[in-house]
Amino acid sequence: MKPLITAKNLSVTHGRSNVLHGVDFSIAGGEIVTIVGPNGSGKSSLLKALIGSIPISAGTLTRMKGLRIGYVPQQLALDPTLPLNVRRFLDLPRRIPDAEATNALEQAGCSGLADRQLSDLSGGQLQRIMLARALLSDPHLLILDEATQGLDQPGAATFYQRIEDVRTTQGCAVLMVSHDLHVVMAASDR
Repeated sequence: MKPLITAKNLSVTHGRSNVLHGVDFSIAGGEIVTIVGPNGSGKSSLLKALIGSIPISAGTLTRMKGLRIGYVPQQLALDPTLPLNVRRFLDLPRRIPDAEATNALEQAGCSGLADRQLSDLSGGQLQRIMLARALLSDPHLLILDEATQGLDQPGAATFYQRIEDVRTTQGCAVLMVSHDLHVVMAASDR
């Protein structure tokens, strides 16, 4: 199968610090790939380079033409005083038809949360909402940056099962980053 993204000899520099050097990577449709490493090892920087939110300093990065990416960030900084419910959050930055929002919430396992305030959600609920938001683009590639950070082990296992279900139903590839080797490897192809 043709790769969705290929990086060859990829390097990323922040200021004078070389964060990544000489990275080779590819992911094909339908795969679940996990990048595991300690905090501060450049995992999140690699994801940001792959999606184009930070520049690469060397190497080549090739994305499939028309590639749609769904991205679940490591954290979402929310002002707790912001009166924003889940349904309105899904409408940012553009209005989403109700049927699409309902479908994404169902796929992410959080269909009963549409009217809840974001500030009232638990960590696990917020992660599922972020997954629903990422699914709205009908992605070829779903990227999860430490998506289970702050979840207990049963919560993380449930979340990873949800990711497997999404891969099966949508046929998308999944690229995950984690520092928790044991839970993640059971959910990964490589």
